[in-house]
Amino acid sequence: MKKTNTNIAISATLLAIICVQGGASIAKQLFPAIGAIGTVTLRIVLSAIILTLVNRPKFSQFTKQMWIYCGFYGTGLAVMNLIFYMAIQRIPLGLAVTVEFAGPLFLALALSRKLLDVVWALLACAGILLIVPWKNDHVDLLGLGLAFLAGVFWALYIVMGGKVAKIMDGKDAVTTGMLFASLVIIPFTVWDGAVFNITPIIFLKGLGVAILSSALPFSLEMVALKKLPAKTFSILMSLEPAFAALSGLVFLSESLNFLQWVSIACVIMASIGTTIFSKASNH
Repeated sequence: MKKTNTNIAISATLLAIICVQGGASIAKQLFPAIGAIGTVTLRIVLSAIILTLVNRPKFSQFTKQMWIYCGFYGTGLAVMNLIFYMAIQRIPLGLAVTVEFAGPLFLALALSRKLLDVVWALLACAGILLIVPWKNDHVDLLGLGLAFLAGVFWALYIVMGGKVAKIMDGKDAVTTGMLFASLVIIPFTVWDGAVFNITPIIFLKGLGVAILSSALPFSLEMVALKKLPAKTFSILMSLEPAFAALSGLVFLSESLNFLQWVSIACVIMASIGTTIFSKASNH
């Protein structure tokens, strides 16, 4: 039964990754019309509405601790996504996701208790260092910095997601977290103003982004976080750069050089190695 639960959690994580990167590719196509802030607002607010209508959380039954945890969880979601969208507005999707992974990577290192875990994490770290075009004078340093900062909030999301999943139903946690995220993002939206340029076509695309990038994957990740240790989940998420690079190539015509593809391979190998070792330790 434990092995079955682990496999379900891993499958849910991988499906969530595919959804997120597909949604990110659609989202980037909206940037010329409504910008990063307007796009992330559509994603978060529409996701919150969809999840509330579908899950119908019983807010009256929430404890003070649940509200506090959901508040931190939702704040992490909002800030992580806002900063990440500002990053991919400046740099390719695959590059941004790989640099962003520094957050979960450092979390995995901090939680590691075995030498082999450190080896896999260092391999992933080498991949991240390789993907950054250090000798390219045209690289957007602000975009790279934003991607790294998004990774910090990604780590916060993983930690808080794991905590909130242990004290309340996953669907209620995701829904309430998205509502808090909406409250956090709305002031930025009003200040930016670009969201008021939404057309019916942009709205429909934003709805697709909301479903693919938030409503579905965050629900899947909540299932995974409830069954997997934060360390294992963090390294599994290292597959994100590969899916992001492929998604950027297919949908956005964003190409990476050979060395950057090698770096993604390093991250994937670290993910596979950690996953296999984790399974072996459960027997």
